[in-house]
Amino acid sequence: MRVRLACAGLALILQACATPAPAPAPSVQLPAAWQVEGGRLAVASQWWRGFHDPTLDALVDEALKNNFDLRLATARLQEARAMTAAQRGSELPQVVLTDGANRSRQVSSVSLHPYLSHNNEVDVRASYEVDLWGRVHDLTAAAERSEDAMRQARDAVALSVAASVASGYVTLRALDAQLDLARRTAESRERSWTLNSQRQRMGYASALETAQSEAEWRATTQSIPQLELARKRQEQVLRVMLGRTEGSIERGLPLLEVSLQPLPDIGIPSELLRRRPDIAQAESQVAAADAQWAAARARLLPSLNLAASYGQVSSSILRQGPFSIWSVGGSILAPLFNGGQLRALASASSARRDEALLTYQKVVLTSLSEVETQLTVLSKSQEQLAQAELQGAALERSYKIASRRYAEGYASYLDQLLAERSLFAVQQSILQLHAETLVAEISVYRALGGGWSQDAAPSGPESTRRASP
Repeated sequence: MRVRLACAGLALILQACATPAPAPAPSVQLPAAWQVEGGRLAVASQWWRGFHDPTLDALVDEALKNNFDLRLATARLQEARAMTAAQRGSELPQVVLTDGANRSRQVSSVSLHPYLSHNNEVDVRASYEVDLWGRVHDLTAAAERSEDAMRQARDAVALSVAASVASGYVTLRALDAQLDLARRTAESRERSWTLNSQRQRMGYASALETAQSEAEWRATTQSIPQLELARKRQEQVLRVMLGRTEGSIERGLPLLEVSLQPLPDIGIPSELLRRRPDIAQAESQVAAADAQWAAARARLLPSLNLAASYGQVSSSILRQGPFSIWSVGGSILAPLFNGGQLRALASASSARRDEALLTYQKVVLTSLSEVETQLTVLSKSQEQLAQAELQGAALERSYKIASRRYAEGYASYLDQLLAERSLFAVQQSILQLHAETLVAEISVYRALGGGWSQDAAPSGPESTRRASP
C-alpha cells in the first residue's frame, strides 16, 4: 500500500514537471548610443518649472491633485495594496472562535417523558497550509509585483498629466497670441481700407485698391471666429485635465516670453530602462505573471494542511461538566483527476507570462523610438523657428520700405499689400513654430521619463519562478 502511494505521489510530481514552461525572457537589443546628442543638465522631477512661468507651475500642481485619471490610478494602487495585505495574511495560520448554544425539548427514549436540554460549546480552531512547494509564497510575490506595477502606472499617469497640461497651456497661449495678432492686423487693414476709401473719393486711389484693401480686411476678420472657437475648445480641454467644471484658465507669460530650456542629459539608451515608469510597470507585470505561473504549477502537487482545535462543552443533561475537547490532525490533498483543468490553468499562466514579456519588449522599443523621434522633432523645430524669425525680420523691413514708398508715391498699393500679407503670414508661422518647439521640448522630457527613477531596479525582467520540482 505504501509503495502504491509513493508511486502515485511520484506520478503527480512528474505530471507537474511536464507542464510546459514559459519561453525565456527575450533580450531587447539596445543601441550603444543615441543618434542625436543631448545636453548636460539632468532632467529635474519638476521639469516644467524650468519654463519660469508661475501660472504654468500652479496649473500643473493643480492637475496633479485634481486630475481624475490620476485619482483613478491612485485608487487602483490602494486596491492593489489591500490585495497584497490580504494575500500576505494567507501565509499565516487561520484562527477562528466559535461559540454555539441551543435549547431544545425532546422525548426520552427510556422514560418516554419530554425534557428540556441546554447545550453550549465554545472552541478555538486553527488551520494552516504548509507551503511545501512555495505556492502561497508565489501568490504573495505576484500580489507584491502587481502592487509595484500599479504604483508605476500611477507615476506614468502623473507624468502624462503634467506633460499634457504643459502642452495644452502652451497651445492655449499660442492661440491667444495668434488671436491678438489677427485682431491687430484686422484693425490695421480696416484703417487701410478706410484710408483708401477716402483717397478714392479724392481721386488719389483707384477702386481696385479700395476693393483689395477691403478684401484683405474681410479675410483677416474671417479668421478671428475660428481662432476664438479653437481657444474655447482648448480651454475646455484644460478644464477637464484640471478637474474643473467651470471658470477661466489663468494666463501667465506671453507665448514668446516662454523661453526654451537647454537640452537635458539623455544619457545612454540602456539608462532609459530605469528612467521611465511605463518600462518599470511592464517589468513588474512580467515578475507578477511569472510568480502566478509558478503558483499555478504548484497546484498540481499535493498540499498539506494542519488543523487543531480546543474547546469546552456543557449540557444540562450531563451531571458533570463542562468537558474539555480538543483535536490535532492533518490532511494531504492530492489532485487525482480533474479533467486536465489544473494543467490547462498552468498553461494559461505560462501564456500570460509570455504575453507580459512581449509587452515589456514592445514598451522598451517604443520608448527608444519616442526618445529618438522627439529629439529629432525638437532639433528640426528649432532650426525651422530660427529661419522663420530671420524671414520675419526681413519681411518686416520689406513692409516698412513698401509702406514708405507707397506713401511717397513710388510704389503701388499692391506692393504694400503683398508685403503686409507676407509679414502677417510669417508672424503667424513664428507663433505656431514657437509653440510647436515648446511642445516638442515637453515631449522630450516626457519621453525621457520626466526625472522619474527606479531605485534598485533591475535592467530587465528577471525570472522569479522556482526550479521545476
